[in-house]
Amino acid sequence: MEIGYTLMCEQSDPRSLVRNAVAAEAAGFDFSVISDHAFPWLEEQGHSPYAWSVLGAVAQATERMELMTYVTCPIKRYHPAIVAQKAATVGLLSEGRFTLGLGAGENLNEHVVGGGWPPANTRHEMLVEAVEIIRGLLDGGYVNHRGTHFEVDSAKLWDRPEDPVRIGLAVSGAQSCAIAGELADLMIAVEPDAELGAAFDAAGGQGKPRVGQMPVSFDRDRDAAIDRAHDQFRWFGGGWKVNAELPGPAAFAAASQFVTRDDVAESIPCGDDVDAVVAAAAEWADAGFTHLALCQIGGDAQEGFTTWAESDLLPALRSAHRSS
Repeated sequence: MEIGYTLMCEQSDPRSLVRNAVAAEAAGFDFSVISDHAFPWLEEQGHSPYAWSVLGAVAQATERMELMTYVTCPIKRYHPAIVAQKAATVGLLSEGRFTLGLGAGENLNEHVVGGGWPPANTRHEMLVEAVEIIRGLLDGGYVNHRGTHFEVDSAKLWDRPEDPVRIGLAVSGAQSCAIAGELADLMIAVEPDAELGAAFDAAGGQGKPRVGQMPVSFDRDRDAAIDRAHDQFRWFGGGWKVNAELPGPAAFAAASQFVTRDDVAESIPCGDDVDAVVAAAAEWADAGFTHLALCQIGGDAQEGFTTWAESDLLPALRSAHRSS
C-alpha cells in the first residue's frame, strides 16, 4: 500500500493545513488527501476553510506528493461544471499530481445552499449526471447538457491538463459500488470492507486503485490521545448512512452522545504503539486497498505525529504493507 496523510479541514486553519502538507511531504508520505466541508462534524473541531484554496497553496508548497479531494460533492453546493474547472486548475498547478475524489455528499455541508436534501437514490442519480459533465469538460471541447438534474450551456475549460484529471468515487454500498465501477478511475471508501471491493470489481473496477482512510490519535500519553479522539472524532459512531443525513454539528453531538471513551479506544489506534497502527492498517491491505491515508486527530497534534511517522511509523508500515 501507498501511505498517505489527511489534511483535515475540520480541525485546522488554512495556513496550518499548508504547513502540515509540507511537513507530511518531508516526512515521506506518498500522497495527501483533503476533506471538503462547509462545517465541521463537531463544534470541538472548530474549523472549515475552503478546501480548494488550500489545495492551490499546497500544490505550490509541495513538489512530490500526490493530492486528492476526499471527497468533493458535485451535486448541490457546487455545480459540476465549476467542479471540473477547479479540478483542471489544481491539476495544472500540481503538474499532474491531483486526483478528483467525488461523492454523493452529506447534508452537513450541502444544506448551506438551501433547496432541501435529496434522498440517497436521487443523490446517486445526480452524481452520475455530474460525473458525465465533469468527464466531458476535462476531456476538452464544448459541453452542452440538458439532464434531469443539471443544465450546461456551451461550457469549456480553457486551461486543463493534457492528461485529464483522474476521478475517484466514494462507495458505501451496492448502488455506489456499481456507479464507481462503471464511471470511476479508482474507488474511495472509509471502511476496510472487502465486499465493497468485490462489488466495485464486478461493475468494472477490476485492477483499479482503491483508496481508504484510517483515523489515528498519536500522543506519547495514551489517555490524552483517547481523550482527544473522543472529543473530536466520536461522530464516527453513527455510521455513514446516518451521518450523511445529519444537518449540523448539534445533530452529530446528539447522535454521538452515547459513544464512550472505550468505544473510541477500541475503534481508533490511540497512543504511540506502532504495532497497533500496523495491525489496523493490515485490515485495509487484506481488503485489497492499494492506498491508505492516515488521519491524525487534533489540529494541534500534527507536528508530533509527522515527526513520529517519519522516524517510526512509516518505516514499519512500509515494511509490513508495501508488497501487499
